[in-house]
Amino acid sequence: MKQRRVVITGMGLYSPIGNGPEQVLSALREGRSGVKAIPAWDGWKGMATRVGATVEGLDEKAIPREYRRSMGRVALLAAAAAQQAIAHARVDAELLRSGRVGLSVGQTVGSPAATEFFFDTLRTDGVRGLKSTTFLQMMSHSAAANLALMFGVTGRVWAPAAACASSSQAIGQGYETLLSGAQDIMLCGGAEELHPSTAATFDILGGTSRAFNASPSSTPRPFDRQRDGLVVGEGAGILVLEELSHALRRGAPILAEVLGFSTQCDAEHMSAPSRAGMARTIASCLASAGLRSGDVDYVNAHATGTQLGDTVEAQATLDVMGGDVPVSSTKGLTGHTLAACGALEAGFSVLMMRHGFVAPTINLDEVDPACEGLRYVRQVEERPVRRVLSNNFAFGGVNTSLLFGLPD
Repeated sequence: MKQRRVVITGMGLYSPIGNGPEQVLSALREGRSGVKAIPAWDGWKGMATRVGATVEGLDEKAIPREYRRSMGRVALLAAAAAQQAIAHARVDAELLRSGRVGLSVGQTVGSPAATEFFFDTLRTDGVRGLKSTTFLQMMSHSAAANLALMFGVTGRVWAPAAACASSSQAIGQGYETLLSGAQDIMLCGGAEELHPSTAATFDILGGTSRAFNASPSSTPRPFDRQRDGLVVGEGAGILVLEELSHALRRGAPILAEVLGFSTQCDAEHMSAPSRAGMARTIASCLASAGLRSGDVDYVNAHATGTQLGDTVEAQATLDVMGGDVPVSSTKGLTGHTLAACGALEAGFSVLMMRHGFVAPTINLDEVDPACEGLRYVRQVEERPVRRVLSNNFAFGGVNTSLLFGLPD
């Protein structure tokens, strides 16, 4: 399988810090936060957090109306990112419909807004008040199914649903599919839409940031002594993964290469992370690429700004990678985009490699003693970056690690 090589030939990014690689690149360099106050959450009884990270400027009408009808916001975000990625990779309609193209696009759940509408309508107006398209927006594979229909993809279609690990699993799934020769191109990534129910889910666990409601850009604070929880966000990231020789024959732009992937489970606890499980996944990813820790130039950490999660991740990263490799969490800028985070952070990693810099963890003013030992990046570092390890860890102990490199 490893005789084949997998490259990234296009990417589409819709995120709280910008839509498209150019906007995102600028925000990463400037350390510009996408977190803001969400006044609408004032009306939700008992909600402690009042900050979130939203995508601005989504033009829904850029999606043909015949496809929009079955899309909630989560699928619309995925579709917009896919349009961007496909154009970037110069994949034409004939190739998309050839059967040699597949997709793997994850989301945490179906559209929460559509689910809210469904049950409100069922309760107030009964079954006959429901719309026939609402369930299509609620499905847990809504983004994947809608993208397949919109682009005529008749190859393999997968829809990982593993919360924060969804889109990194989708990329890994696409990578392994291409290595096997089952497809020539895979559209991979994930999407998430912001909704008060998502914020409430973390709020009742005590996992959301609430001490910085009056100063939204001051949170989240990955690895910082004053961190008080995550900030829920939304977005979509789609990467075009392609077998190398196929990309070369097409004359496609080669942005980066996928070097390794691992996904493993702690099998210990539904919500508490495992140091050993995280470390095992990171080490397995390195082994899959035939690399050692010293071969990696930068680690894009999952770190969301929670007390326990950041501490355990810092310890696991130190166990495998040592204390010399630069580490940062871009979630300080974007908040936690859940099912979209793996694909967005993969895109961020590609941008950093191609432009020769490491983005910092913003709001990291004082490293928590429990997280010490790593070389945290707190200001933009202009330096060559040839290989990046990107980690994401989800509820249920589902861990993922991806390795990206600049092509030889």
